[in-house]
Amino acid sequence: MPAIVLDGKTLSQQTEAELGTRVAAIRARSDGQAPILATILVGDDPASATYVRMKQNACKRVGMESTAVEMPASTTTDQLLAKIAQLNANPRCHGILLQHPVPVQIDERACFDAIALAKDVDGVTCLGFGRMAMGEHAWGSATPAGIMRLLEAYDIPLTGKHAVVVGRSPILGKPMALMLLNANCTVTICHSRTQDLAQLVRHADIVVGAVGKPEFIRADWIRDGAVVVDAGYHPGGIGDIELAPLTERVAAYTPVPGGVGPMTINTLILQTVQAAERALA
Repeated sequence: MPAIVLDGKTLSQQTEAELGTRVAAIRARSDGQAPILATILVGDDPASATYVRMKQNACKRVGMESTAVEMPASTTTDQLLAKIAQLNANPRCHGILLQHPVPVQIDERACFDAIALAKDVDGVTCLGFGRMAMGEHAWGSATPAGIMRLLEAYDIPLTGKHAVVVGRSPILGKPMALMLLNANCTVTICHSRTQDLAQLVRHADIVVGAVGKPEFIRADWIRDGAVVVDAGYHPGGIGDIELAPLTERVAAYTPVPGGVGPMTINTLILQTVQAAERALA
């Protein structure tokens, strides 16, 4: 039986229609003022600039506004912290996105953690991570939160399932594991240096590839009937998991592209709208 395709592109498009309605309602209650996402781009990395434009375009599609903050590659930590403080203090700004990575001379963690919790719509602060892990309100990291929304939309059962997350980054692997744990999965966290990785993956009901290496996770490691979530994207349209041999024998999988990627941006926009709604409450 062919696997269910966890189509993030279609789901994100459907969600945008709903978000447009919610943004219109916010405007009606705010004298026409739409929610604002501030995007901060430091330096001139072409890939980062492309990602920021994609997020700005997503704002426009749902009727939101975006404030583009562009800073030179020579920016210091103190200068970036000052800009973040200005945005924190601006009541019209509902979400702040600091595009990763920043130039090497900047203390990225200090700058992430300077973002006000209420405006941390990309889920990058230590405070937000801790609150999410403890089941308290915080905006989850956008990619894992998008994956959780995708699994929910396709009624993928999670309670009691064994999930193996391959990757431990602070904005993907670690929050992904905690979100799955909070959804009653039994979670194993692996990474590129895990011993007997293939054997651990073979026991998984749910496999999340978040290691950042092209097709690092091989198809023959994954058992029949598993749910496969590939959070990677590399040149040539391949992810972290060898997907092609799996499409006829797993229960469900995310395509690359068109699976996790669209849900990341969509979740960022959703959480900005939610932040604006909370500010009006």
